[in-house]
Amino acid sequence: MKKVVIIALAVCSICFCQSKVGSSAASFLGAGVGSRAIGMGGAFSAMGGDASVLYWNPGAMAELKQSELLISKANWLVGSDLNYLASIFKLAKGKSVGLYLLQLDYGKEEITTLNEQNGTGQFWSAMDYVLGFSYGSKLSNRFSFGGTGKFISQRIHHTSANSFATDLGLIYKTPSDKIRIGMSISNFGSDMTMDGKDLYKKIDIDPNNSGHNESLVARLKTDPWPLPLFFRAGASFQIMNFESMIGTLAFDTFIPSDDVEIINVGYEMVLFDKSHIQIGYSGIGNQSSEEGFTMGGGTSFYAGGFDLRLDYSFRSFGLFGDIHYFSIAFLYK
Repeated sequence: MKKVVIIALAVCSICFCQSKVGSSAASFLGAGVGSRAIGMGGAFSAMGGDASVLYWNPGAMAELKQSELLISKANWLVGSDLNYLASIFKLAKGKSVGLYLLQLDYGKEEITTLNEQNGTGQFWSAMDYVLGFSYGSKLSNRFSFGGTGKFISQRIHHTSANSFATDLGLIYKTPSDKIRIGMSISNFGSDMTMDGKDLYKKIDIDPNNSGHNESLVARLKTDPWPLPLFFRAGASFQIMNFESMIGTLAFDTFIPSDDVEIINVGYEMVLFDKSHIQIGYSGIGNQSSEEGFTMGGGTSFYAGGFDLRLDYSFRSFGLFGDIHYFSIAFLYK
């Protein structure tokens, strides 16, 4: 298994050794979701434990002890909202299925023109989202595998682009479950091309001469843009195990096709098997990154006929300010 990890990291380092910042569509796919995962600085590909694994590593979905519905919300950059809804259903024989929706809502704003600079009374809006269906299975007591098929869409006013993509993930754990290794590849799919009625424009082919149709309708052509391909490889180590406290240290190598490689690190302390605290740091190795320190915490309890878990996390984002994540999970058998 160690040889497989080393080879995979070497191949991906060769493929993505050159930074290509801003060279892909659907950059919202790299935003990160889930309060617990964010609290650990995004070092989550080998952790698992909640329904956010559908985003980080679908290979970990079969490791969940109970079925779960997770709702997460964050005040994302520049006044936008990042929403995540996911559910994993446990099936027989170590199998699981899952659904998730990730949405980035930019809100709406009144349209202005040169002649109507105070507003036209009409509004424009923009939204990105991805809808995924996942399947995971335990291949053995040590290996779990999962995959996701998803539909990706970006829209601004009356122009949009769509694509289909696939995620694949794998989890390996030692017999004592004190060490885990996780790997995933995300967004392997078709290019995205913007199209819509906002691209239709009236043109005059020869404005210097008359005698022809001066109101021809043309459609502006846009170039296709690839999806950002993400490779994650990480490990988690249980470094503390007392009756009332369990401490886990996790590292992730994140290799995107549209940016430089980074390392994320996080630590989680579980108290009395009910509450947990996380701290982490993301973006190590990228000198231009605004990301940095993260922290979070949560607790589980029973209320209203449900086993519930509430989580909160804080993420420092440099010049963009601080981002706060809130999550609630409903657990059931």
